Amino acid sequence: MTIAVFICSSCIANEPYVVLKGQRFTVELAETRDKQALGLMFRDSMADDHGMLFLFPVEATRRFWMRNTRIPLDIFYFDAELRLVSVAVDVQPCRTPQCPSYPSEGPAQYVLELNAGKAAELSVRRGDVLELHID
Repeated sequence: MTIAVFICSSCIANEPYVVLKGQRFTVELAETRDKQALGLMFRDSMADDHGMLFLFPVEATRRFWMRNTRIPLDIFYFDAELRLVSVAVDVQPCRTPQCPSYPSEGPAQYVLELNAGKAAELSVRRGDVLELHID
């Protein structure tokens, strides 16, 4: 039994995660174009303490949309210094061919998608810093 706990703890410790406003979220990394294009599409749920982190090589205005995404999300945009630029709050799924896009309010290099309601729960503000633990 002790060995199983040790193995499990070891696996969890190696999962990438971020910390925002003191709360830890295990993240799936979207670091390739294919993973970024797929994002969280076709998923029916996401654990409350999980999210997806999009990694881009440079800062730019980012636009996300919700086509084929089945769960409502908060979309957090962070600059190269990992400071919060803006948040698209409670973005609802889109099942039509023409879906609205949700642009960042300034250049962003990192985008974090969490379940809808997290921005309000954490009381995030522009300038809040994201901690990355993705090695």
